[in-house]
Amino acid sequence: MSSSTFAKVLGRPTWQQTMLRIRNPEKSIPFYTDLMGMTLIDSLDFPQWDFKLFFLTTLPEGETYKLTPGTQEAHDYMWSIEGTALELTYNYGTEKDDVKGYHPGNQEKDGFGHIAFNTDDVYAASEKLEAAGIQFKKKPDEGRMKGLAFAYDPDGYWVEIVKRTNSNVIPNYFNFSQTMLRIKDPKKTIPFYEALGMTVVRSKNYGDFTNYFLASNVSPEDYRSLEDNEAKEKCSMLFNPVLELTHNHGTESDAEFKHFNGNEEGRQGFGHIGFLVDDVYESCDSIRAMGYGFKKEPDGGSMKGLAFAYDPDGYAIEIIGRGGMDFGDKKN
Repeated sequence: MSSSTFAKVLGRPTWQQTMLRIRNPEKSIPFYTDLMGMTLIDSLDFPQWDFKLFFLTTLPEGETYKLTPGTQEAHDYMWSIEGTALELTYNYGTEKDDVKGYHPGNQEKDGFGHIAFNTDDVYAASEKLEAAGIQFKKKPDEGRMKGLAFAYDPDGYWVEIVKRTNSNVIPNYFNFSQTMLRIKDPKKTIPFYEALGMTVVRSKNYGDFTNYFLASNVSPEDYRSLEDNEAKEKCSMLFNPVLELTHNHGTESDAEFKHFNGNEEGRQGFGHIGFLVDDVYESCDSIRAMGYGFKKEPDGGSMKGLAFAYDPDGYAIEIIGRGGMDFGDKKN
């Protein structure tokens, strides 16, 4: 893997969100809060455009969240976090029975794969989820890879359950630990995310595919010389999630190959990942120099001051100012 060929993006970018579309918040939010241990930290309601956003994250065990989602105080907290939130996008009316559900990914050429949560005991966690009525794509003892599981969330998204290397270190029963995207060419994609301040904390070649795990807010020197078993252990004990980029070998050699990015008609489900930066305009000048273009420039559209760039695989990357902005939402 070549080292980064891009200049670092200005403005201290940090990975702040993964967005998934949901049909019914009355089902999805309890799944992630009551079962997966997340906290609803904020919401943005846009009745003028018929949609509402919910932001959830894993807080340290024992930390009490006292802010009310949808208030300015919650907005101030949300747009200054150093961790990563799960953004659930609800378009009014999609909970109705006659509305087709969203596309959860994992069909041919789909880019989005899954999100994941770490836990001390995958078997016990899977039994707990099954007792709560959750269905599974894969139980811990099924398939070739024993000891990990894939549950379905209420919209059919795959939720991987991964064992922490060391037990009784992270007190949370679950912590939000991964977002997985498939990539075409790591020699293009990895430098892009390194320019956005991320560090490859582990990579593993499985023969016909390689997984790369990237994190924000870590020191590259802490991972540079680790053996794989050491990197695996250190990676599994991170409290905040990693971005898992999966490269199926050979796709980089096919000029016509392209993953679906989750925003195509009929395949909408996963929407984007997002980064906080100190200055959106300054950061976008840096991103523009990488040459992959923008879905929305900072001054484009109705929401001025935020942007959506494209990464090398065509995934949408939201660029948001640290501290937030006036989104024009209806506040509580």
